[in-house]
Amino acid sequence: MKTIVKQATEPHAYEEAAALLAAGEVVGFPTETVYGLGAVATNEEAVAKIFAAKGRPSDNPLIVHIGTMEEVECYIEEVPEKARLCMEAFWPGPLTLIMKAKEHVIAENVMAGLQTVGLRMPDNEVALTLLRKLRQPVAAPSANRSGKPSPTEAKHVYEDLQQRIPMILDGGATGIGVESTVLDVTTDVPTILRPGGVTKEMLAAIIGDVFQPTKLQAEEKETPKAPGMKYTHYAPNAPVLLIEPDAQKIIIAIEKLQADGKKVALLAMTSLRQQAANYFFSFGETKDEMAAHLYDALRACDATDADVILAATTDEDGVGAAIMNRLEKAAGNAYFK
Repeated sequence: MKTIVKQATEPHAYEEAAALLAAGEVVGFPTETVYGLGAVATNEEAVAKIFAAKGRPSDNPLIVHIGTMEEVECYIEEVPEKARLCMEAFWPGPLTLIMKAKEHVIAENVMAGLQTVGLRMPDNEVALTLLRKLRQPVAAPSANRSGKPSPTEAKHVYEDLQQRIPMILDGGATGIGVESTVLDVTTDVPTILRPGGVTKEMLAAIIGDVFQPTKLQAEEKETPKAPGMKYTHYAPNAPVLLIEPDAQKIIIAIEKLQADGKKVALLAMTSLRQQAANYFFSFGETKDEMAAHLYDALRACDATDADVILAATTDEDGVGAAIMNRLEKAAGNAYFK
């Protein structure tokens, strides 16, 4: 299969992408978080092509993207008041809401055997234009091979999925860089199943109490309600070791790893650059910059001959919770010791 990359600014690019989706194919497209791999969410055969292209486990549910607020009533049995408040405050935006799905509407393989579905309206002009032209819900996980760092540019999608999907709609680099926050509003106290760009603090300001489970609590269920809860994710080819953002500790770690004959790639804020590292990739200086550059930096390591990746951590305040969620999954919770 030949994979065509179309700039969103090209004539008829949206029409071609929408036509492929309507015909039961999959298409890569940008959102404000990462690039998604979309298929019409009511078409089980089309959705199966997402799992095949990504090599994704079928018990990992998919998020459904919609282009207008009015569509929610088409797919959800009952919309809780707290969900409505969240939609008004954060949609379009990087917030996925888990709600009880109407029966026999969304394809079963989207929901992984559950009775709930995650909905979101992306805050990206290209994504919204495509969704509104198609006028159908689109199931879309990140457009990468399963387990690898998520794509923040069209070239990342092409690297992973060339000859596996027919089209990528190129809308430039994404903004936020980590996937949406997933909030379960079917529980008495809304529960964050995956941290993202909309933080616990932001949610609590709108709807009151919000529960953010520990890592072990989030992963203890056999069938996850949200993507990213069960399997290793976001990992480059070389093993990742996490380390505190302390210059002296980083220097000692580099020396020890190099003494063992390993080439070291260091991922850290610019101020923590160490000349001794074989390769250095900056996260920037702020947490927002760190989130935006995280996946690109992890992918950049794959273009080197580094034997190990040393990644500096951050605190879990605000978007730091989302950053650490992704870093710990990329490292399999391995810290330098």
